[in-house]
Amino acid sequence: MNDENKIIITVSGTDKVGIIANVSTILANNRVNIEDVKQTLMQGHFVMFMLCDIKEALVNFKELKNILIEEGNKMELEIWVQKKGIFEKMHTV
Repeated sequence: MNDENKIIITVSGTDKVGIIANVSTILANNRVNIEDVKQTLMQGHFVMFMLCDIKEALVNFKELKNILIEEGNKMELEIWVQKKGIFEKMHTV
């Protein structure tokens, strides 16, 4: 399986209205396909993982990462964007 176009987006912070909508809108506007989403709420703390495909994206990986981090800063959230292969290497023992 070719993972070079797959990215993992992690969003973390205090729960508030619009987190999923804002992140999803940015991805849709940049033609990034969301393939899987996992989210949870732990005592008011929101955490979401998204597996996305950037093959058809209108911007490159670095530009998308910067756009998402900027949105995270506006919403007072931490947003991390990593290539899937790197994410998996970091989380393998």
